[in-house]
Amino acid sequence: MAAIDLNTVRATIEARVATELASSPAISVVFHNMSFDSSAVTTFVQCLTTFGESNYLTQGNADGLNRVNGIVVFNIFTPQGIGSGDNYTIGKRLRDLYNRITVSNVIFDAPIGPEVVDNPNPEGQFQTQLRMTFEIFEEL
Repeated sequence: MAAIDLNTVRATIEARVATELASSPAISVVFHNMSFDSSAVTTFVQCLTTFGESNYLTQGNADGLNRVNGIVVFNIFTPQGIGSGDNYTIGKRLRDLYNRITVSNVIFDAPIGPEVVDNPNPEGQFQTQLRMTFEIFEEL
């Protein structure tokens, strides 16, 4: 049995959002540790995938599973001063991609948000945040 390849899990998550946001209208996507000039675009999404705790699951025998938990955070940025509609439309597209589904053995929970961020970074943007947890089980 094989251990989980975290880069494969990350790629599974990132490929879905990149494919969705490449379609009309195309929206720039930024991932962890990626250089990006936010002043060059008015609308973009930051996708941050983070792995959390792992648990060994067993019921008394030598075989068991490891459960690896994680969270995906989408920061959605749209121009300030034009209302929240465009931002929430992007949020719905992202919610629909992951809402309580399983993709390549990655089990996604129901998303939270999009919630308005009071102090957006970068300034001058309207920002919301969409979060969802996920889990993967590995057999060793």
